[in-house]
Amino acid sequence: MIRIYKAKDYEAMSHMAADFIASQIILKPNCVLGLATGTTPIGTYNWLRKKYEDGRLDFSEVHTVNLDEYVGLAGDDPNSYRYFMNTYLFDHVNIDKFSTHVEDGTAKSLKKECQRYEKLIRSLGGVDLQLLGIGNNGHIGFCEPADAFSRVTHIENLTESTIQANSRLFEDISQVPTRALTMGVGTIMRARRILLIASGSAKQDAIRDSFFGDITPRVPASALQLHQDVTVIADEEALAKCDMGDDDVIVV
Repeated sequence: MIRIYKAKDYEAMSHMAADFIASQIILKPNCVLGLATGTTPIGTYNWLRKKYEDGRLDFSEVHTVNLDEYVGLAGDDPNSYRYFMNTYLFDHVNIDKFSTHVEDGTAKSLKKECQRYEKLIRSLGGVDLQLLGIGNNGHIGFCEPADAFSRVTHIENLTESTIQANSRLFEDISQVPTRALTMGVGTIMRARRILLIASGSAKQDAIRDSFFGDITPRVPASALQLHQDVTVIADEEALAKCDMGDDDVIVV
């Protein structure tokens, strides 16, 4: 089942998403959160930090696993996703850094690192709540459009459109890595609950095609139609091509 919530704007979307994640932590303090990076979740992480600072949220027992990491970037590289998570969340709340996990993009054997990460997720008991963004081409994590859905954590060659979209975070497009380690669509689908957030007109086609179109590996997020518990929180711009009428929430 998919529940789609319409938020007025990016800030409202971020606040709603933070409330959703906070409720998971409160209900299960030792939960396993799957986390995402990119510009979309920054507002959500800011609200989670505020809840912690206000004494309304405790991260001390939480475990986290991140969706993906660039190949070739060490965790102390400002463009790495480990650095991103430290900067926007982990350094500001009372989470145990040893309980936070991001793939190692500098591992000597990337294949073995992918296998290690899958085993790690299983050893934690699986993901209770997976946070997702969505790419303009419908990718989730770094699972790009393909001929088949990816099943496990793997090495992904990034498409030109993804490299172009991510270049805004680098000084020059030539610095953007062309490969990443990412959870597979199958890995993501094994999460007990999924929360996908989206904002802005650039995501309109991806949201429409993912949740109102056919299930196809050419739109990786469309696989979420087969999951039993998906919540989408998106702003009005991102939902502009979806038939929601005047409703603020629909079930599809």
